[in-house]
Amino acid sequence: MIRLLNTRNTPTNCTDAVTARPVVSARRRSGAARAPAGARAQRAAERRDAILAAALDEFAAEGFAAARLDDVAKRAGVAKGTIYLYFADKETLFQELIRTQLSPVVGGVIHASHADIPLKVFAGQLLEVFVREVLGTRRKDVIRLMITEGQRFPKLAEFYFHEVIAPVMEAVRALMRRALERGELKDDALIRHPQLLAAPGIMSIVWGGLFERFEPLDVRSLMRAHFEIMFGNENA
Repeated sequence: MIRLLNTRNTPTNCTDAVTARPVVSARRRSGAARAPAGARAQRAAERRDAILAAALDEFAAEGFAAARLDDVAKRAGVAKGTIYLYFADKETLFQELIRTQLSPVVGGVIHASHADIPLKVFAGQLLEVFVREVLGTRRKDVIRLMITEGQRFPKLAEFYFHEVIAPVMEAVRALMRRALERGELKDDALIRHPQLLAAPGIMSIVWGGLFERFEPLDVRSLMRAHFEIMFGNENA
């Protein structure tokens, strides 16, 4: 199953029955010393998250080219100089938005591609993940920004390609090779052109930004129809 990947730290505990009181006392002193550092780290992480959220709002509203770090700072409730404690410049800030927003989805697709699952199952999972975790979140805004701004900022486009596009295409190609070997595909077109699998997703993001208010798009129905055309009814 395609799942968004994440990591979670698990604390560990230990006890010393022989020197219980000295150990507890030492822990209290150590804990007291660590508390301010832990609180500072938490505040720093919260500021960083606030800056990233404000940057996404500002980039989505103004576009990458017109967005100003002064306005990002105002949205985040921090001084402009605080942004530079975390990000070297506006481009680095946007790159981190790409990484934090889309890496979990990319990781989920790569993880699913390693499983020996039928093409029909993968297509259904991909559909649901895209609708729920991309269209249903701010991730669609990051993708839309790349579509509209990437040509003017080739370094951002290059970063996006290597961080998002290339690993997904490699994963899809590997899965399609196995599908071809199992006889689920008629030819190697999807191995040569894995972009075909993503075509309705990209189109739905463009449509949503331009035409949704005139004619709402049923993305699930669109993607199902697309898969039926590519794979046939049995594998859609």
